[in-house]
Amino acid sequence: MKILVINAGSSSLKYQLIDMETEAVMAKGVCERIGIDGSMLTHKVGKAETVIKSPMPDHNEAIRLVLEALVDKKHGVVKSMSEIGAVGHRMVHSAEDFTESVLVTDKVMEICRNNGELAPLHQPANIIGVEACKKAMPGVPMALVFDTAFHHTMPKKAYMYGLPYEYYKDYKVRRYGFHGTSHKFVASEAAKFVGKDIKDLKIITCHLGNGSSISAVNGGKCVDTSMGFTPLEGLPMGTRCGDIDPSVIEYMMGKTGMNVHDMLNVCNKKSGMLGLSGVSSDFRDLTAAAEKGDERAILALDVFGYTVKKFVGAYAAAMNGLDVLVFTAGVGEHTPEVRERVAENMEYLGIKIDEKKNYSGERGIARELSTPDSRVKVLIIPTNEELVIARETKELVESK
Repeated sequence: MKILVINAGSSSLKYQLIDMETEAVMAKGVCERIGIDGSMLTHKVGKAETVIKSPMPDHNEAIRLVLEALVDKKHGVVKSMSEIGAVGHRMVHSAEDFTESVLVTDKVMEICRNNGELAPLHQPANIIGVEACKKAMPGVPMALVFDTAFHHTMPKKAYMYGLPYEYYKDYKVRRYGFHGTSHKFVASEAAKFVGKDIKDLKIITCHLGNGSSISAVNGGKCVDTSMGFTPLEGLPMGTRCGDIDPSVIEYMMGKTGMNVHDMLNVCNKKSGMLGLSGVSSDFRDLTAAAEKGDERAILALDVFGYTVKKFVGAYAAAMNGLDVLVFTAGVGEHTPEVRERVAENMEYLGIKIDEKKNYSGERGIARELSTPDSRVKVLIIPTNEELVIARETKELVESK
């Protein structure tokens, strides 16, 4: 079976076509600037790249261009659309309605629309992507794979906030967590890497990128995670502030005259590494500036590493131990300066990393960073969220 994986954003759409017999990526690409002047499709087959500049007034046109690219005589990879057996869609929020992936039905889509207010930046775009695919590929089975689903195994004590209980009961206010497909994939791959059953392992997965979250995975099930009601909670990220005293919002509104919308925009888009450093939200820029002695860039890296370290310690306590610590995503996989800050002075917990392994080694593959005498295995596991979506889509379609 060949499965098309779609990840629709507000003005972009990423895709991969995966042959599930081998789990090989046949083609992948991204539509950019949807609804904006200068829109284009970048389509990749192996190392070959084709750029198609064409107006994309909406996601319907973007999907049409993607499907055309996949069957094109020059750079296509299938002869006709009939070769695509199913479509798997990323959907950000399931609220408490779905605890696992589901096939698309009218009822399912209605529920997703109702939950759109819980993820207003992402969910509407995800839904538009699904509707566009349904229009372009009538009759092809489609599945939704939720960012939040993996975290539904958290106990109530981990996901409840110290707010009036009615807020949870009436308005669904609780910790949900995100990046679930990534945490699920790397935890499973980590168990394979160390040669043990995941049911016997206590794993902490650190998905560190422009958006970052950490999860405690005990016996293959998530028992806690750092992102909350929205992806703003938890670590300071590329441009997000992470955990702060909520009174800061009111205080700064009074000082600056900003309204709630303006202040949340600051928290989401002008804070984190960008706000602390004044340099960039990109960790490559931060590490380069830090090497030149930029004190605020060094501070930003120190704050990030220290906060990750605190979550690792807290989650080890929550699970009564730790067997494997995993780094993944762009920063987790490619920024040794961050991994060094996290692992520093963690010997009491059994975490020791080899400096040479940390700063060298082949990129893009799973590898171990820990020393031989480290009680905790420290790993880099490249994430593959698209493959998780494809696998779950295949399982749903074949079991219906």
